[in-house]
Order: sequence, then C-alpha cells, then structure tokens
Amino acid sequence: MQGVIRIIGGEWRGRKLKVPSIPHLRPTPDRVRETLFNWLAPMIAGANCLDAFAGSGALGFEAISRGASQVVMVDESVVVVKLLREEAEMLKTTKAEIYRASLPTQLKIPAKPFDIVFLDPPYQANLLLPCCVFLEEQNFLADEAYIYLEAHEKMAESDLPANWQIMKSKRAGQVAYHLVRRFVKLR
Repeated sequence: MQGVIRIIGGEWRGRKLKVPSIPHLRPTPDRVRETLFNWLAPMIAGANCLDAFAGSGALGFEAISRGASQVVMVDESVVVVKLLREEAEMLKTTKAEIYRASLPTQLKIPAKPFDIVFLDPPYQANLLLPCCVFLEEQNFLADEAYIYLEAHEKMAESDLPANWQIMKSKRAGQVAYHLVRRFVKLR
C-alpha cells in the first residue's frame, strides 16, 4: 500500500508526494517539517542541501520548494531512488541530484560543501552518530552548516562532534528532533 505526503510550503505548497510502502520508512510528520522549516527559514534560500536517507523525499523536496539551490537526495533502496526520480521529473526540477548509496561510507564528495543536512536514518540502524562523525571528518560541511537530526530519543550535545552545537530541540510523539549548528574548527 502506497501513501502520500504533502509539501507544506513554498513554490510547491500542497503538492503530494508518493510514499513507498517499505519497512522502517516513516516520513517526517507535517507538524515537525513545519517547525523545522520555520527554524531554517533564514538559511534555506540558495542553500546546498543533503537529504540523507531521503525516503519519501519530503525534506529534500520541501527544501527545494522553499528556495534551496540544490539538494542531493540519497537512499539505499532501489525502489525509493526510482520513486524520487519520478517525483523530481513530475515536479520538473533540475535542483535534485538523486542516487543510491549505503550511508555514510558511499556518500559522494559534493561539488561544494553542504550548508544544510537532513539526517533521519531508520532508528534501529544506529547510523545517526556515525553519519555525523563521517560528515565532519570528511569535510562535507560548509564552515557554518545546519544539520537536522531526527531520532527516537533526545540527543546529547556531548555525543556530537566537538564543534557542533544543538540550537533547538523538540519532541513530537515518538520523534525527537534537533537543529544543530556546525561551527568552523579554530586551529
């Protein structure tokens, strides 16, 4: 059974995206996305974004709808990647680069560092913190970058790379979500 989720703001407001029926795929709820994009409003225009574990594509397509210049959408599922490409074609966007990869290690080096990253891996996979460390250590992030983290439990700042700071945190039902700011390391 395939579901749908809607884009809640920007150019494509109200457009519906198909959600494949795949175990452990849980699109970020509307109210969480609304809060997240309110937090990101000052930074989203022109941003280079990464939607890791893209799933339904709700976060990546929402970012493009709200003015991001480019969104790299990555997922491990062949079914998901195919559907994301169909959705990008339906939306007539060239701002989405979509590919299949096992994260974090198969993530391609970006043409320019990411300003905003959406990290919402399957909770049971325990990939959230390894992805944070990988992005930091491989220099995939802009000097000042914003990272959205979604998890089953609230995260501690001490778990994150030393130059990452939790700016905002909320909980909605079973979802704990955070907006983190990455500062350039002082040498």
